[in-house]
Amino acid sequence: MRGRAERIGLLALPGLSFLAIIYALPLFMLLLKSFQIDGQFSVEEYVTFFSDEYNLNVLWRTLRVALLTTGLALIIAYPTAIIMARVKGFWLSVFLVAMVLPMSVGVVVKAFAWTILFRTRGVLNDTLMSLGITEAPIRMLFTETALVIGAANVFLPFMVLPIYAVLRQMDSRLPEAAASLGATPVFRFMNVTLPLSLPGVVAGSAFTFSLAVSMYVIPSLIVGERQQTLSMLTARSFLYLRNEALGATISSILLVIAISVVLGSSWLANRLGARQ
Repeated sequence: MRGRAERIGLLALPGLSFLAIIYALPLFMLLLKSFQIDGQFSVEEYVTFFSDEYNLNVLWRTLRVALLTTGLALIIAYPTAIIMARVKGFWLSVFLVAMVLPMSVGVVVKAFAWTILFRTRGVLNDTLMSLGITEAPIRMLFTETALVIGAANVFLPFMVLPIYAVLRQMDSRLPEAAASLGATPVFRFMNVTLPLSLPGVVAGSAFTFSLAVSMYVIPSLIVGERQQTLSMLTARSFLYLRNEALGATISSILLVIAISVVLGSSWLANRLGARQ
């Protein structure tokens, strides 16, 4: 049995080799570059980065935007996933198409669409003024709020689908059993549905946060150079400043954040799975 399992495991070798050459090796070289100055090992770029108040502000802004995006996406995604888990047939197909179809549209297109909505004379401002809610246009574009809303919309499917997958597998008789014992809808949700759906929440949050913390196109179009993120700082270091060491350092910091989120979410998902 063990020999058969090992032979089956060999089937993964081509894929693992491809990932090692195309993905892991460039990342390792990038990490190595961040510790090299004039061919010598040095942590000077990291010291310089963390000593600069501007860089720390960019780091904090990046994490804050990623957290807010994840939180907003979760608030919208959870009720959507509950409805998707309960409907069947035609309406389930409608929801799945609504979730999957936007993923086939480029991020640039979706981000540019939000810039049209948020413009001073855009759809939102024109609607608010025509309804008499505001007398003058509200400044929406080039704000962090617009960035969070746009990013949450783009990454919403990555939050909805993991939660939906977990809720779909949940035994629907459990809430019914709790109801038969006199549990209120709020009690059933807080003590049955929510705990059982936490692995999906953790997975969706990890996906969304990892994508939001490293996004480049969305902040470039919605907030421009006024509120830079780590990804924009990385691009500026490589493309404009021609400072490969600084760009590699910022990229490595982003990589460490992403790996920490993945490892942390995996540990948390395992703990939640063990409890269930």
